[in-house]
Amino acid sequence: MFEYMKNNKALSVLGGLALTAVVAAPVMAQRDPAYAAARSSGAIGEKPDGYLGFPTSPSGATSALVKDLNIKRKAAYTRKAQATNSTVEQFAFTSGCNLIMRTTPGEKYQAPDGSWQTRTSAAPQRDARCP
Repeated sequence: MFEYMKNNKALSVLGGLALTAVVAAPVMAQRDPAYAAARSSGAIGEKPDGYLGFPTSPSGATSALVKDLNIKRKAAYTRKAQATNSTVEQFAFTSGCNLIMRTTPGEKYQAPDGSWQTRTSAAPQRDARCP
């Protein structure tokens, strides 16, 4: 599916860079009490594609918040992808792997089969292609 995934070295480089790319957006978003409340309540969660999603039907305010954050993430992914000669999709996927890994117990994330899971103290289920 992702040809870049065949080259583990490239994926490893992208993994490290993706972590850098997504640090700023979540850190800034966490200052927003609405983001923190939506995340802790399970109204939003991390998806393997590097964007936030909805495990349940969102309110209008939550939907607007996630739309804004996902636009900011895509802009960051686009800049970093250009800098690393990768595609936005490649960079977003690797970022999604890292963001899912950084969820904390009680937070929601989307498993590789598309189901929404609640993070426990165990490692989250991640796509086999994740670095």
